[in-house]
Amino acid sequence: MPIEILMPALSPTMEEGTLAKWLVKEGDTVSSGDVMCEIETDKATMEFEATDEGVIGKILFAEGTEGVKVNTAIAVLLEEGESASDIGATSAPKADAAPAPTPKTEPEAAKAAPAPAVANKTDGSRIFASPLARRIAAQKGLDLGGVKGSGPHGRIVKADVEGLSKSDAPKAGAAPAAQATAKATGPSSDAIAKMYEGREYEEIALNGMRKTIAARLTEAKQTVPHFYLRRDIQLDALMAFRAQLNKQLEPRGVKLSVNDFIIKACALALQQVPTANAVWAGDKVFQLKPSDVAVAVAIEGGLFTPVLKDAEMKSLSALSAEMKDLAARAKDRKLAPHEYQGGSFAISNLGMFGIDNFDAVINPPHGAILAVGAGVKNPVVKADGELGIAIVMSVTLSVDHRVIDGALGAELLNAIKDNLEAPMTMLA
Repeated sequence: MPIEILMPALSPTMEEGTLAKWLVKEGDTVSSGDVMCEIETDKATMEFEATDEGVIGKILFAEGTEGVKVNTAIAVLLEEGESASDIGATSAPKADAAPAPTPKTEPEAAKAAPAPAVANKTDGSRIFASPLARRIAAQKGLDLGGVKGSGPHGRIVKADVEGLSKSDAPKAGAAPAAQATAKATGPSSDAIAKMYEGREYEEIALNGMRKTIAARLTEAKQTVPHFYLRRDIQLDALMAFRAQLNKQLEPRGVKLSVNDFIIKACALALQQVPTANAVWAGDKVFQLKPSDVAVAVAIEGGLFTPVLKDAEMKSLSALSAEMKDLAARAKDRKLAPHEYQGGSFAISNLGMFGIDNFDAVINPPHGAILAVGAGVKNPVVKADGELGIAIVMSVTLSVDHRVIDGALGAELLNAIKDNLEAPMTMLA
């Protein structure tokens, strides 16, 4: 039976995508792993690979089609012995009409499945897998009853079984938990338009990134119990140390920024206060071992938060080079999902824009985010009680109270402050 190729969810936040470019045409033969098309997601333009082998029988959406919902059929793949006449009356659904995820009865599921069953589960329901996946499973002696299919309609494909062994195949009956998607609420665009009737304005359609930012930040402020901790950090020692290091690193073409020191200070602080290196996981808390620090990068129309993994283990120069690379590719929307997903902690620095202080919104499932203001010269009382002038940077730590309590958050922020005010200790 012809196989429907569905619009994939190429990132956790993707709800719809744009078919930027087809790299195959009707009649072409494809194998598992062949690149079929380029899809523009809410974050980047990514290549989509075939998960089955066969012939492209029909392409349902033309290049440049926007707003194709996830799990909508975008093409039809014919298996061996099938022809275009087997496709029947299949036609492209409207781009704005997403298929409803309603449960199917056994006869309906069998009718919608793109391949015959290879076995029965313990509850008697059928298992659907591609011929290639069946062959691999048979060679390895795998029980497909517990394998979760990533293909159309949950069909088991090559990628689902090729990395499994008989001992580590999941048990049958395990069902993934459904993840709720937050929707923005408020007056409709029509209602807002009436308020500005007679006034000149330009209407700007929301792109995928802006829709995602709106949904995720609405979700964060509505569901994450934020609290805020503030400290002033004196940067005189750091600025002097940075100038010294940059002079020594100049022959290597390395120039460290204040942000590089902040990343390193936060990464080390998460090791010094390991209980705070945690994320909210719905019904439990995950406490991470490495310091994976996300850094907000502004791009046209939105922002990315690329993640510097194992940041506590990397030198300042390595962090600086990696951050520059991630930021440059973020602006070109060339980051892969694994480069902006994960992490337990984030940094948002608006100091370069002259902002003295602000409160940042936590990016779930992170436990905290540090909002960094500008370093400015202020009068201070020195340790000896005398008045003086120091470069002072104001920071605010936004904390998820489900993960980190007040005293623990204060301990984490104090560790960040100590690291920045004694920067040489970060090299020890």
